[in-house]
Amino acid sequence: MSASQKNDKSKVLTLTGISVMILMILTRFVPGLDVAKYSMFVGLAFFFIVEAAAKTPDAESGLRFRTFFSDLKKPGALIFMLLPVVTSIASIILGNMLFGSGYVDHVFGRTEDVLDYGNIALLAGEFLVAALGEEIAFRGFFTGKGMDIFPYPLCMILSSAFFALAHFSAGDTRVVVYDLAGIFIDALIYSAAFKKTGNCLVSTAAHFLCNMSGIIYIMLTMK
Repeated sequence: MSASQKNDKSKVLTLTGISVMILMILTRFVPGLDVAKYSMFVGLAFFFIVEAAAKTPDAESGLRFRTFFSDLKKPGALIFMLLPVVTSIASIILGNMLFGSGYVDHVFGRTEDVLDYGNIALLAGEFLVAALGEEIAFRGFFTGKGMDIFPYPLCMILSSAFFALAHFSAGDTRVVVYDLAGIFIDALIYSAAFKKTGNCLVSTAAHFLCNMSGIIYIMLTMK
């Protein structure tokens, strides 16, 4: 198979995977047909399928363990990795000012069925696994592979928007909109971290730090 044929095959696979992810996420708004939470697994699978089809060299992969620390030294990488810590705490503070405990209650409500908030060590592990899966799917695949077809700004915005929608949970309209806006902004930062490094492990670190800093802040200030 020629390089051109490999490239065409990769693009078809990428478009297929992204389309399936989007359709699955949109079922969040279809009563009785909600499979949005499984969109991550589709993105995960297609990331590795596309990399295998393109025979992507390890040095060019969107998932590189060996270069994590050297990637952090790239201009702006560390800033975008740590920035979600600030946005996470700021969103909680502002959310409490606007909605009282309504915002935090909403966040716990949409995640308590999949996360164990009673054990901080276990919770950290769950956050790490979830962040890695979501980052491979939405940044490594949706954004990273999508950039081979579409401009980066479009991939960044679309992947962030559908990432936010995948976390939709019904509730007070104002709280829901605020929650989704915060997730969208954080996703833009994760995308920037990925773009700076080409390594979704860096965006995974940003994602993990965002989640952990938020829960730690809540535990320390809202007992």
